[in-house]
Amino acid sequence: MNYVLIFGQLFLIILISIVSVSCNPNDIHSNGSGITLPPGFKIEVYASNVDGARSMALSKNGILFVGTREVGGDIYALIDKDNDYKADEVVIVASGLNMPNGVAIKDGHLYVSEVNRILKFENIEKNFRYRPVPEIIRDDFPTERHHGWKFIRFGPDGKLYVPVGAPCNICDEEDERFASITRMNPDGSEFEIFAHGVRNSVGFDFHPSTRELWLTDNGRDWLGDNLPPDELNHAPQIGLHFGFPYLHGKNILDSDFGEGVDTSQFTKPVQELSPHVAALGMRFYSGNMFPEEYQNQIFIAEHGSWNRTEKIGYRVMLVRLNGNTATSYEPFAEGWLKGESVSGRPVDVQQMPDGSLLVSDDYAGVIYRITYEK
Repeated sequence: MNYVLIFGQLFLIILISIVSVSCNPNDIHSNGSGITLPPGFKIEVYASNVDGARSMALSKNGILFVGTREVGGDIYALIDKDNDYKADEVVIVASGLNMPNGVAIKDGHLYVSEVNRILKFENIEKNFRYRPVPEIIRDDFPTERHHGWKFIRFGPDGKLYVPVGAPCNICDEEDERFASITRMNPDGSEFEIFAHGVRNSVGFDFHPSTRELWLTDNGRDWLGDNLPPDELNHAPQIGLHFGFPYLHGKNILDSDFGEGVDTSQFTKPVQELSPHVAALGMRFYSGNMFPEEYQNQIFIAEHGSWNRTEKIGYRVMLVRLNGNTATSYEPFAEGWLKGESVSGRPVDVQQMPDGSLLVSDDYAGVIYRITYEK
């Protein structure tokens, strides 16, 4: 028997299988499972080895900055040197931070949110390789780590919007900063609460035309598999209250805090999302790559359930709007959940200059890029 020939044939078969998997842009996971997208769309890996990748912010010259959520976490810079929309280098900008989930860029400076602090790294495109020492903008946010990770974003008004999650599953805290969206000037001054009754928002964006705030919010736990829904909310003005801890979704009174409460004082969600999906990052699409029907529509990264009998989420959803009214809530990219097996957990979405869409995944440590071609 010619063992050399047999082993050679086996090696060739294995090599062909590996090449076949790696050449299919939809088969991006090590287990060969694919991501389902609408016709004409494809998904590829933009960057790997980005452990714990969470919120994203893109600099003027195309450097992608990525936050993480762990205690002692890192901030990454992803560099696409040859402009082929694939990162060629991953640089750690800062490490040892206290759950540095949020990143935002203004006037060339990188802002990072920790649990109780907002940091500013000046002239970040010039300094990101040199472990720059940040300026502390504010350090008086609550220190509670329960829902303490913060998504941050600058609004059209030039102010930095910073959520403060509830320090609990369900509670009614005296400190009115909890369960809110706050905002302040870039130097930390003129701090104020913009919205109340927001349990845990880890993603928001401003409408490209109206410039008004829209946000996701995670519903409470331990009301069963199918209650309550996560929410997509619209905050066109300061001072609105979105119901937590008294009201969940449009009409679910909380069993502990809802009795006798006048719900007419609360702003109801534009769209009730699926329960326990952990809706996080969201973006309005305003690029030129995707078909016209996606203009000014909302992409939402659903991180996935952790306490449900059957897992749900682990996908990117699309909410279609007619003005300020939601007309549909439908899957856009899914396949990170197969049965009860998980291969990825989407966290944030980021539009690129060419109109493609990036999706961060803190489970796989990957940034994906979604493109469209007729």
